Amino acid sequence: MSKAVTESDSSAMLGFKKLSNQVYVQDGPQPSPTNPTNPSDPSTVIIYGWGDARPRHVSKYIAGYRALFPHAQIVLIFSPILKALSQSLEARTQNMVPVLEAVYPSVLAPHASDASKADGRVLLHVMSNAGGINCAATMNAFSERTGGAAVMPHGLMVCDSTPGSTDFGRNVGPWSRALTVGMARWFPWPARVTQGLAAVLLAFLYGAGWVLGATSAGEYSKLAVNDARLSDTSAKRLYLYSKEDEIIRWDDIELHAADARQKGWSVTAEMFEGTSHVGHMRAHAEQYWAAIAAAWKEAVAGADGRNGGPGNGGSKL
Repeated sequence: MSKAVTESDSSAMLGFKKLSNQVYVQDGPQPSPTNPTNPSDPSTVIIYGWGDARPRHVSKYIAGYRALFPHAQIVLIFSPILKALSQSLEARTQNMVPVLEAVYPSVLAPHASDASKADGRVLLHVMSNAGGINCAATMNAFSERTGGAAVMPHGLMVCDSTPGSTDFGRNVGPWSRALTVGMARWFPWPARVTQGLAAVLLAFLYGAGWVLGATSAGEYSKLAVNDARLSDTSAKRLYLYSKEDEIIRWDDIELHAADARQKGWSVTAEMFEGTSHVGHMRAHAEQYWAAIAAAWKEAVAGADGRNGGPGNGGSKL
């Protein structure tokens, strides 16, 4: 989070416990006779924020999930762009261990290879490629802690404006613009100067990775979420996107969705009209939350079907 924390930032984080500089958690209110819990609701919603998003930017998403699933634990991950792009996979993986602490504590136990107690009633909401980088790192952390014996269980993954192509030449313009937005509060000069510096920095990181033969963070995350060794193939997948997204091309998202479908995921895609990058909820809130609620309902129905249904001794998601 930024050193300059505003009053609105602080207000958005009321009720959240800080687990690290990137990871925060808020428990849902206790159920009561007048406000009972729904056993079909997710136990946890994990929100992977977009690059350089601040608390006030994600506050409406927190409120939206509180309205949909009032008793769910909410885990919020912030995604500084430079950290996401420049750190090694090992460093990113270590940064996401607090997520396991909050959501999957059994994998941190001495016998972590037994992940049978891990809760599958988890909804992942992944925003932009920076959020995807941290989601993939969490999946890798889970895999490492279980010795590759299990994948991170979840019922639904919502891919909001992600993932896109990782081709440098094609994306240096949009990526540098995204980085410029996050850096604007630190530099008083014109945005085009900041964007030029951001492009140089991105070129340096890309060149260093090429020389070292390293897989970029963006490429790793794009592949990881469609890799059955890391990502739960029994989970529902929902893509939220638009043709007007200025950062992530819509056809790249559709290609990723098609790849997921071909590899066995149950996939739904929801296109929005005239919306910018991670701007779908602000412009079309009703359509946005209805799509998520419907996808979770499908995820629960799918889990019941696989487990034989509640009436046949099966367990819910």
